Amino acid sequence: MAEQTMGKVWFIGAGPGDPELITVKGQRLISQADIIVYAGSLVPREVLTGARQGIRVVDSAPLSLPETHALLRDCAMNGGLAARVHTGEPSIYGAVREQAALLDADGIPWDVVPGVSSAFAAAAAAKVSFTVPGGPQTFILTRLAGRTAVPASESLPLLAAHGAAMAVLLSAGDPERLEAQLLGGGYPPETTIVLGHKVGWPDGEVLRARLDQLAHTVRTRGFTRQTVFLVLPGEDLDPETARSRLYAPEFTHGWREGTEEEGGA
Repeated sequence: MAEQTMGKVWFIGAGPGDPELITVKGQRLISQADIIVYAGSLVPREVLTGARQGIRVVDSAPLSLPETHALLRDCAMNGGLAARVHTGEPSIYGAVREQAALLDADGIPWDVVPGVSSAFAAAAAAKVSFTVPGGPQTFILTRLAGRTAVPASESLPLLAAHGAAMAVLLSAGDPERLEAQLLGGGYPPETTIVLGHKVGWPDGEVLRARLDQLAHTVRTRGFTRQTVFLVLPGEDLDPETARSRLYAPEFTHGWREGTEEEGGA
């Protein structure tokens, strides 16, 4: 009897919810999978429309880690391709490490397909940039401390003190504390905040508010889960003056000779 060939588990980032914001590779693997285990509370079923007829599709929301692992393990041990579909980008609050550790312990190969984070989907929907010439050149992605602890050195006021652009995830449950900590870290009250609620879903919404109106806006709109906050200190800089040097006519680089004379300013 021929020895059974080992299969593989793929962790796939599904993006923020829009079925067209999953990668081509992610779509291909979903279409080839022998089982799909997906985070049903966060991943729309429409993302899985390319799945083959008759395969098992399991919502992992009510499952424990051992139960989820058993599904992936059994598929791979029988030579199959298991698609473990996560929301957004798997490396950001994706709980992949503990799942991968169990696969490693069983000698099962696995790999990851990146996805679009809700932070970047919200920025695209709002038509904003995190980094701005003459403004912030650093982007921080973080969360409020809650049931999941945050190291003291990564507390929101300490991070806010950098004045960098920021995306804050998993923090809509306490918007008053979020607002207070961002203000306490030094962001001006008028700092532009983009609130992205269920970005990429049919009922999603993206809007702007001043930092000192963040909590009021969240409560008024009823935003709860699946809300990302973009803190944009460079948004109010004049686009006529805050321009990249890369496309300036006088700027010389490896692909173009500029008009600026040697020794010019």
